Amino acid sequence: MTVADKGSGKLVGSEASGADQRRRAKGNLFVVVAPSGAGKTSLVAKLLEGDSNIRLSISYTTRKPREGEVDGREYHFVDRPAFEKMIAAGDFLEHANVYGNYYGTSRRWIEQQLDGDHDVLLEIDWQGARQVKALFPEMVGIAIMPPSIAELRRRLEGRGKDAPEVIDKRMETAREEISHVLEFPYIIVNERFEAALSDLQALVRASRLTCAQQKVRLSQLINEFK
Repeated sequence: MTVADKGSGKLVGSEASGADQRRRAKGNLFVVVAPSGAGKTSLVAKLLEGDSNIRLSISYTTRKPREGEVDGREYHFVDRPAFEKMIAAGDFLEHANVYGNYYGTSRRWIEQQLDGDHDVLLEIDWQGARQVKALFPEMVGIAIMPPSIAELRRRLEGRGKDAPEVIDKRMETAREEISHVLEFPYIIVNERFEAALSDLQALVRASRLTCAQQKVRLSQLINEFK
């Protein structure tokens, strides 16, 4: 499996190959990426609130829980030896070292959900999305963008949570992330929340009606007419 080491910005190691591809699942795998402040978390939360068929993937991490975080809700919190054992077992669809802490997405859980005709949504960065696409080329990649760089800074400052130097770092990271936006087949600009949410919901509905999806889901019905 390919591993993104974000601390160094390098991709290291690979256990996956072109032969490691699976049959088309019944569900869709949605991968949503966005810079901090673009509104991804709020959009995804509202989407999930109105669509019970989408399962949000909960990542594993070796970082310590923050105040108010619950194991199994925000993350699955594990220690470093346990995480590295999961890496060796090939348990992760994608995983990364982010400034000294591991983060990873359970491959087995996602496959089970997709084969059960549930859609799955991942909130990851563009590097993780590349790893996922290598194993799930049929994934539905969605990039969320702010309407302008000035508006992005205004939103980050409006949170009142980060020091100026932290905001500057987030802006630098945003430039890097947005430089990869054209790698995704769908791009939503979150200028007005309700409009962006409507676009996201429409995209989800349309993805469920593609020929590739319906061929699997409606195979019995189609065969009745043969």
